Amino acid sequence: MATPTIEVRRVTETKAIPFKTTRVNDPALTKGTTKVRSRGVAGARRLTYEVTFTDGVQTRKKLVREAVTRPPVDRVIAVGTKRASRCDPNYGGGCVPIATDVDCAGGSGNGPAYVSGPVRVVGTDIYDLDRDGDGIACDD
Repeated sequence: MATPTIEVRRVTETKAIPFKTTRVNDPALTKGTTKVRSRGVAGARRLTYEVTFTDGVQTRKKLVREAVTRPPVDRVIAVGTKRASRCDPNYGGGCVPIATDVDCAGGSGNGPAYVSGPVRVVGTDIYDLDRDGDGIACDD
């Protein structure tokens, strides 16, 4: 019977290290929105094995060295926590709700929404709240 041929080799492999995803609350973003703050990047690990072959067939594989050559970088996703503004941006100094119609509280209007004044008109007076045109609405 022939003596088996045994050969031992060192083999090096590189394997990816997956990145993790981290979520962080962001009060500057509106609730329900997300934004990627940093992209994730996979890392790399070098594995060195001692591999034994008997008559050309692998019979043993032993890890002899492991080293991280590039650490992974986490992906960071910002999650919005700020409540969406329900105030019309055409008015300042108070919250004029966004609705099909807004009237001054205590006035003769029929709503469905009301605002207690006075409030400044800083854009277009879309609800016609500044009847005297002085830039101050619901000041009667």
